[in-house]
Formats: sequence, C-alpha cells, structure tokens
Amino acid sequence: MALHDEAKYEIEHAERGSVHDVAPAHAHAHGHGDKALELIGDERVELSQEDNDRIRRKTDRYILSVLVWVYFLQILDKSALGYAATWGLSTDAHLVGNQYSLISTMNAIAQLGWQPFSSYLIVRIPARHLMAGLCLGWGIAQACMAASDSFGALVATRFLLGLFEAGCLPLFGHLTSIWWRRSEQPMRVAAWYCTNGFATCAAAIISYGLGHVKSEHIKPWQLIFLVVGVLTVVSAPIVWLLIDSDVTTARFLDADDKAKAIERLRANQTGTGSNEFKWDHVVELFTDVKSYLWVAMALLLNIGASVTNAFGPTLINGLGFSTYISTLLNMPFGVLQVICILAASYAAQKWRIKSAVLALFVVPVIIGLAVLFAEGMSSHYKQGAALTGYYLLAFLFGGNPLIVAWCISNTGGTTKRSLTLSAYNAGSSAGNIIGPLLFNARDKPHYIPGVRAVLGIFCGLLGVIALQCAALATLNKVRQRQRVAAGKPKFINDTSMDEAYVAYGGDEANGVQLGQNALLDLTDYKNDEFVYVY
Repeated sequence: MALHDEAKYEIEHAERGSVHDVAPAHAHAHGHGDKALELIGDERVELSQEDNDRIRRKTDRYILSVLVWVYFLQILDKSALGYAATWGLSTDAHLVGNQYSLISTMNAIAQLGWQPFSSYLIVRIPARHLMAGLCLGWGIAQACMAASDSFGALVATRFLLGLFEAGCLPLFGHLTSIWWRRSEQPMRVAAWYCTNGFATCAAAIISYGLGHVKSEHIKPWQLIFLVVGVLTVVSAPIVWLLIDSDVTTARFLDADDKAKAIERLRANQTGTGSNEFKWDHVVELFTDVKSYLWVAMALLLNIGASVTNAFGPTLINGLGFSTYISTLLNMPFGVLQVICILAASYAAQKWRIKSAVLALFVVPVIIGLAVLFAEGMSSHYKQGAALTGYYLLAFLFGGNPLIVAWCISNTGGTTKRSLTLSAYNAGSSAGNIIGPLLFNARDKPHYIPGVRAVLGIFCGLLGVIALQCAALATLNKVRQRQRVAAGKPKFINDTSMDEAYVAYGGDEANGVQLGQNALLDLTDYKNDEFVYVY
C-alpha cells in the first residue's frame, strides 16, 4: 500500500478560532498520524452492516468486559473507606475533628496532582501495560490500609491509592473513544461507569458480612480493606493477559477485521490512537473554551458525588438507623445509581443529544437536596422524607458518564483528548476535595450548611451546561467556514451518530474527498471536517 504518494490536508490552527489555512502535507511520510495509517493508509475499506455489528460485538466481549471489571474494582476500593468508618475505623485509629474528612480527600488530592503525568502516560505507554500496572498499584495500596492504624498511615496509603487510580477514568475514556463509534460511546461509558452502583451494593454486602466476623486479631474495617485490596492485586495479571491497547494490536481481530474496525471508526474524526505526545495539542487545550467548561462541569457535579461516596453510610446512620441497617440501606442507593446511569446514557444515545439529558438528570438532584435541607431545618424531622431526598441524589451519577461521552466525542487528537480527560478528572478530583470539606463534623447529623452549599452548586451546573451548548454551536460555525474556505461543502453528513453503519466521505465533493483527515491525529480545531455534537 503506497503511503507516500497520497497528498494530505494539514490544517494549521489560527488564533482565536479564525478560519484555518489548508495546505497539502504528506502526513504518512512524517509519521504524525494514527498508528492505523500503517495498516490502511488512504485506502477505503468495504464494510457491511454485518461486519460492523460483528466487530462491535467482539470489541464488547474482549475490551468492554475488562473495562467493566477494572472500573468496578476501582470504585469498590475507593468506597471501602466509607464502610470502614461505619465499622469503627475512626475510633481504632484515634481520629479526631476533621481528620476523617482529610483522609477521605487524600485520594482526590493525589489524583489532582498526578493528572498532567497521567495524560502523558496514557499517550506514551500502551494501555495494556498501563492498566495492569495501575490496577496492581492501587490494589497493594488498598491492602496496606488494613495495617494503617493511625492518621499518618491512613493519609499515606490513601494518597498512594489515589495516585494509582488517577489515570483510570482518563484511560477508560480514551479507550472508549478509540474502540467505538460516537453513536455507541454513551452506552459503553455507561457500562463501565455503572459499576459505581454495583460496587456500592457489593461493598455494602461485603461490609455487612465482614462486620459479623469476631476476632481478637483483626478488626472488621481491616478485613474490608484487606479483602478488596487482595481481589484487585489478583486481578492485575489477568487484566494484562486479556486487554488489548488499540485496534492495530488487537489479538482478537485478524488483519482483515483490523482494517474494517479502523474504517468503521473513520466518521468519528477523533482518531484511533497514537503514541506520539504532541506539544501543540497541549497549547491548544489552554486556548479551547470547551476544556474549561468540561472541568467546571466535573467540579460542580463531583462536589455532590463526594457527599454520597464519603458520607453516604454516615448520613444514613444520622437518619436514626443502626450500623447494620445503615450498611444495608445503601444498597438501594447503589441500585438507583445503576438505573440512573443506564437510563441517562440510553436516552442520550437514542435521542442523540447529551446536554438535554444531562440537564434533565440534574433536576431530581436539586429536588433531593432541597428535601434534605428542608427536613434538616424542620422541627418535625421526617425520616422517610429525608431518606427519599438522599436516594434522589443517585440521579447525579447519570451525569458523569454523559459528560465523559460528551467530552470524548467532541475532542480530536490523542494527546489533546488525553489531556482533556485528565483535566476533567482534575476537576472531578477538586470536587471530591471540596465536597467533604463542606460537611463538618460539628454539623452532624443533618449537615445543613453543606447541603445548602451543594444545592446552590447544582443550580449553577445547569448554567454551565447551557454555556457549553453555546460554545459548541459557535465552534460548529467556525468549522463550517473552514470547510467552505477549503472547497468542501459547508454541511456534511455526520454518519458517526447514526445507529446503522454508513460509510463516511467516500464520494468526492467539489473534487475533494471527505474523510482523509480522520486518521491524521488532528485535533478538532485543526480538522475542518469535525462536527461537534450536543
């Protein structure tokens, strides 16, 4: 396959989003495109609907199943602290004041500080090795928490746990973007992200069971850390054996299917993966208004999420239930998380609009917080109403997978996407740091000041969603002007959002063949064929 004779269009980014100049370049020869170029070059591969469906099913079986399990482990390990607190961690470790809150936030502090390095590692290290290494690292850190019986030891091990978990969400978002079409991504993100709910249920069951273990040598909270930590450590080598880094190295696809798998992703215009870290992508990240709005959404949403992760069992216990009942009452909350995540992502995929669904799912959260605030202020506290308000907070978990899917579908270029996802995770980590600090121990059992603050934050989130829609609409107009300047049609058919597979850009328009930018590892700003989705 000739890789050097085909002219390419390299679109140079102009300042402030102005129309780009288009100049021919030999992207293949310079080796700055996706690794997929080495397989198919400029060739268009014939792909039937049956081929598309068969490859998608194989990808789900070999890739998605591993993502689901590893993300489940990450959430299980992260949520173990809340249940350990229910079973006497604070007492045995002699924690006072806000020390438990600080321990809870150490995970997020580590993630926040490590994000720039995470984005670099995601680009440079094959996902197969990176995922297994991260899994092993946080599993060891989690198991070591069982031996931590002081504030200092718990801070250190919790920090290491966050350090290794820092690359998890950005890596999973990146893998989702390079294995599935844009129309398929919301439900794939939902599949691994909904393990939030399953992990909550599993943690409740494990904690309830281990809480009944009576031993003079080991405490129930130590058993919780040890069991989930060892489970993660054992899983690490299995993950390495099963996962593949990208389409070009997929062991479950033969050469013919690899070419077809690449072709079916062409319409995404977001690339299929490159191991070259590009500094111009870094510069563009800071000039892209979308980046700041993704971070703002992550920050605001996860301030609320941290309330349920770190203080969920404690809040339920504060409603007047015993320790055993408090542990079990968090199980319905986990089930609601799964339902909300799947429902939100299914609606976004079916209606092809993520922003409206995201805003719709924020509303019940605002109602739940309002109920918790009203009941906390009432002189006639109604336990059932307050518990209903707490359960309504489960709707917020439908938000994160929507934002991740929305983000990866609107970001082109491997380096820029990894940076954007890391920035998103930094915003999420910042939210997880701020959230627990809003809930002071002196405000028990109803945490009225914290609930009031989070209520205002979720109202602000609706405004940020509206701003992002306006930004995307503006950027679509910029890309349209770029296409006209390059002799391409102003409006192009974005087949990546179609449920059925439709070949992209096979026909020439005004003498220019569409779809040639798809595998050049261009950012969305530099790709004039990029179409932003709402």
